[in-house]
Amino acid sequence: MSVLPVDLYQATQVRAMDRRVMDIHGIPGFCLMERAAAAAWRQLRDSWPHAGKVTVVCGSGNNAGDGYLLAGMALDEGCSVQLITVSDPDSLTGDAARAARQTLRRISCSEYSGPEPFADAEVIVDAILGTGLDRELGGRYLQVVRDINDAGRPVLSIDLPTGLHADSGRIMGVAVRADITITFVGLKQGLFTGQGADCCGRIVFADLAVPPEIYQAILPDARRIDYETTAGWLAPRPRSSHKGLFGHVLVLGGDHGFSGAVRMAAQASARCGAGLVSIATRSAHAWTIPLAVPELMVSGVENISELDPLLSRASVILAGPGMGQSPWAQAMLARTLECRLPLVLDADALNLLAREPAYSDWWILTPHPGEAARLLGISTAEIQADRFRAAGRLQQRYGGIIVLKGSGTLVFGPDTLPLVCTAGNPGMATGGMGDVLSGVVAGLLAQGLSPLQAAALGVTIHAMAGDSAARQSGERGLMATDLLPWISRYANPGMNIAADGTTPHDVEPS
Repeated sequence: MSVLPVDLYQATQVRAMDRRVMDIHGIPGFCLMERAAAAAWRQLRDSWPHAGKVTVVCGSGNNAGDGYLLAGMALDEGCSVQLITVSDPDSLTGDAARAARQTLRRISCSEYSGPEPFADAEVIVDAILGTGLDRELGGRYLQVVRDINDAGRPVLSIDLPTGLHADSGRIMGVAVRADITITFVGLKQGLFTGQGADCCGRIVFADLAVPPEIYQAILPDARRIDYETTAGWLAPRPRSSHKGLFGHVLVLGGDHGFSGAVRMAAQASARCGAGLVSIATRSAHAWTIPLAVPELMVSGVENISELDPLLSRASVILAGPGMGQSPWAQAMLARTLECRLPLVLDADALNLLAREPAYSDWWILTPHPGEAARLLGISTAEIQADRFRAAGRLQQRYGGIIVLKGSGTLVFGPDTLPLVCTAGNPGMATGGMGDVLSGVVAGLLAQGLSPLQAAALGVTIHAMAGDSAARQSGERGLMATDLLPWISRYANPGMNIAADGTTPHDVEPS
């Protein structure tokens, strides 16, 4: 087993890899199944070394075959094994049928009839359904998943938690809530976005020693964003640097009562290294913001004539935080869209864009699922049902770079693989987090990164800052401004930050 790769695949691609291993490289399918079962058994033993009672729940297909073989391995190691079947073993075919016959010569099985077998299990192995699921669970499959979840026992899911869609990360009615998911050959992209994080637990990868040529023949469908790689886009600064080298971000927004949004966005741009940061907001806010953050230059703007000089001095514009949708906001945004400057649109700028759709190659849009739904004229549920498809549709309709926020934030651009951010935590589901993210992205864009680079590194810095802040003080009660000192930390590669985002003691920056 190895650390997680960055490449992500659809289920059909992983099945094509399996076929290629068998057909071209001559490795029998049953051999792959034995390797998968052995890897899963090793993971179980490593994770729960004292577990003596193992309940293996087998369904249909090759996923069940893996489970039958694992049950035999657990028996060989002296465990007490309960083997529960949800599907008739006689209905299995191919390698799965062979695995079942081999194990059932030694272990008796019980047909699933209720939650009783899970009561004294020390570990439950979910080998019910794998990547072939394409409809919502029903009947006994629905009930067994509910019973597993209600049992409150440690769960190891093989390849994919039963009930999770391998491509979209959507829970198909109900899904097993695993403590660990061990997945094989290629990482399934649904593990890392949408509801995947709710049911996968810790993800472990085993390549089953397939030939490396497999990964050259079948290219990935998406990639995880890796901080160590993306942070390399930030070049060391020359000793002779001056602020003009690192761009000037203009943050436009903050209608009456919403000055906090532009302030947080502007602070985030400054914290990630923008040379200058200005705010164009309602005149009532122009004197209050500098009292709290004197580094920010703030101008009261009530009409386009007051906005034009600010636009002329900016190198990047961020529009939307706290902007509202009033006639003032509409006029400010319309004038901004006439500028041919790099542009980040967030919050109400996206809601206004949904009213009058436009297309551009030079902007970055950062919608949350609700805003994405308005941009596409569909429901939020439809966005979340297939986030990859939704982000792709947004990019096709609006152009530029799309950042679809949420669990497993997606970054889509033209002519490039989708990128998935796997950092972040539930504590970040609070007001102001999107303002901070858009500020980070704008600040990186101002420093000369390409729109795709700024978006990818921006969501990574933002998510990892959130994780560090949560480790410091907990997820519940996390505030957007808690991220600001950590943003500076992650915007400075080489500050002794590990690949998983931890520092030697995760001491809060002063």
